[in-house]
Amino acid sequence: LDRLRRLSDPLRFSLDYEAWLAEFGTTELEKEAMQAWAVALAEPAEIAVLMPVFNPKPEWLQAAIASVQAQLYPHWQLCIADDCSTDPRIRPLLEAAMAADSRIQVVFRERNGHICASSNSALELVQAPWLALLDHDDLLPDDALIWVAQAIQAHPEARLFYSDEDKINPNGKRLDPYFKGDWNPVLIESQNFFCHLGVYSTDLVRQVGGFREGLEGAQDHDLVLRCSEMLRRDQIVHIRRVLYHWRIHSESTSSGVNAKSYSIRSAECAISEHLQRSA
Repeated sequence: LDRLRRLSDPLRFSLDYEAWLAEFGTTELEKEAMQAWAVALAEPAEIAVLMPVFNPKPEWLQAAIASVQAQLYPHWQLCIADDCSTDPRIRPLLEAAMAADSRIQVVFRERNGHICASSNSALELVQAPWLALLDHDDLLPDDALIWVAQAIQAHPEARLFYSDEDKINPNGKRLDPYFKGDWNPVLIESQNFFCHLGVYSTDLVRQVGGFREGLEGAQDHDLVLRCSEMLRRDQIVHIRRVLYHWRIHSESTSSGVNAKSYSIRSAECAISEHLQRSA
C-alpha cells in the first residue's frame, strides 16, 4: 500500500517544480543537523571548487563566489584562475575576495589560453583530495558541498560523484530540473549527463592529465570519459539531489548548444577518442 501511495503521488509527475522543491528540498532543520555533523567530523574531506574566469558580469562572478562562501560545509577551497580578463573590474573583485577569505586562492594568468588552460591553472592551486567544477556565472545551493561530503563518507571506494541540476532565470526563479539516473556508461558516450555538480578525485584528475587543450566546450565531458575509463562502475556515484544552478543567459550552454556551437565538434572528438581507447 505504501508503494502504491508513492507511485500515485501527483508530485512524481508534476510540472510544478516549486511544489516539488517545497516537498523534497532540504529543510532548515535538516541543514542544522548537517552543519552539526560537519563540525563534529574528526577528519573532514576537504573539497576544492575550481572556477576558471574570463570576463563574466561582475555581479554574476560575485554571486558565484558568494555561493561558495555560503556553504554549510566549511571545509572547502575556492581555486580561481583568471584567464587575462579584459574587464578592469574583474581583477579588483578577485583580489578583494582573496583578501577577505583565506580559503580563496586566485592565479592571474599572463596570457589568455581559454578554458582548458585556465582550468589547469586553477588545478595547480588545489590542495584538497576532492575537486568540484563551478562556472564563473553559475551558483551552488548552500547545501551542495555538505551532501557531497556525506556521499564521500558513505562511499569510500568511489572516485567520481555527480548530482542532479537545474537552471535559474534572470528573475532568480529555479526551473527545468534534470533528475539523472545512476551511472550509465552507454549514455555518457552520447551525452554528458555527469556535468554539474561533478566531483572528482584530485589524484585521478592529475593522473589522467587534467583538462585537454583543443577540446574547449566539451572539456568536462572529455575529462569524465577519461576518468571513467580508470574506474569500476561502482566507483562512480550519483547523488540524488539538485546541487547546481545553471544561470540562463544568451552566452551560456544552458540556453542551448547553439550558444557555443564549437562544443559539438569538441564533444564528437572526445567521444570518438574514448571509443577508440575502449575498443
